Amino acid sequence: LCHSGLAHGAFDALTASWGLDIKESALASALLSALPRQRFSALRSTFSVIMLTLFLAACQTSDVLDAKQRAEIALPDRFAALVVDGRSGRILYSANQDASRYPASLTKMMTLYLLFEAIESGRVSKTSLIPISANAAGQPPSKIGLKAGQSIDVDTAIRALSVKSANDIAVAVAEYLGGTEAQFAMQMTAKARVLGMNSTTFRNASGLHDPGQVTTAMDMARLGLSLRKNFPNQFGYFSLKQVNVAGKQVTGHNKVLDMVAGANGIKTGYTRASGFNLVSSAARNGRLVVAVIMGEDSARERDQRMALLLR
Repeated sequence: LCHSGLAHGAFDALTASWGLDIKESALASALLSALPRQRFSALRSTFSVIMLTLFLAACQTSDVLDAKQRAEIALPDRFAALVVDGRSGRILYSANQDASRYPASLTKMMTLYLLFEAIESGRVSKTSLIPISANAAGQPPSKIGLKAGQSIDVDTAIRALSVKSANDIAVAVAEYLGGTEAQFAMQMTAKARVLGMNSTTFRNASGLHDPGQVTTAMDMARLGLSLRKNFPNQFGYFSLKQVNVAGKQVTGHNKVLDMVAGANGIKTGYTRASGFNLVSSAARNGRLVVAVIMGEDSARERDQRMALLLR
């Protein structure tokens, strides 16, 4: 900087960036100019190196702080979040982790948990056909749109739940495994207790709003971790981005799969009452992380904040 004649400008820019008075900066610059160049060139070079080092350090610190601040500022009132080390169980970040929240389509994680159990116990196979009832066909979107009397194989049903978050398929699975959706919801709640999800109650298999269907960020993290641990051969479904059903190709909602290196699942959710929810899993730098965000104001904000939390 000294040899290029930019020392004075650099000094002014640096001091200004630290909030120093411009007059003080100008005075210091003038003092530097008054020094004999030959006699004090080493001093000027040393000074420039020190200033540049401090400048770079300040930039690096600012980047770190900005990332943390962006993950925490302007949080919605219903916001809750949790980041857990998947191997040690250590909590890496938390906000309202035990506050009661609506799960929305995160509910389908438990629907799939029970379906995976049925597969691995031999009760059903991936080629088994699940009938679509009038009740299932009549569910509101998001849905695949199969008609009453049609059927869907278990493998495709899993894909439709993981990728499309299809409410009609969730109800069909519930009726297939539980007889009725209400009976299946009781099984879901019972399984939640077995997994230590003591603050969660399920009333349906889809996550459509029910004031009695509640959970917490902590419980959703437990469910995400349990899915990874107990069904390693099935967990890959959660990383799928597209599914073909009845000749139609459907694209999923989980944009974090493309935003974060190592992201491998798992589920999005939204209702007006819940806000935008997401449970994510990522394997990075030899570490496994499961993260939960609940109650965001938009899918974009949810995804961006999740990307920050998974760094």
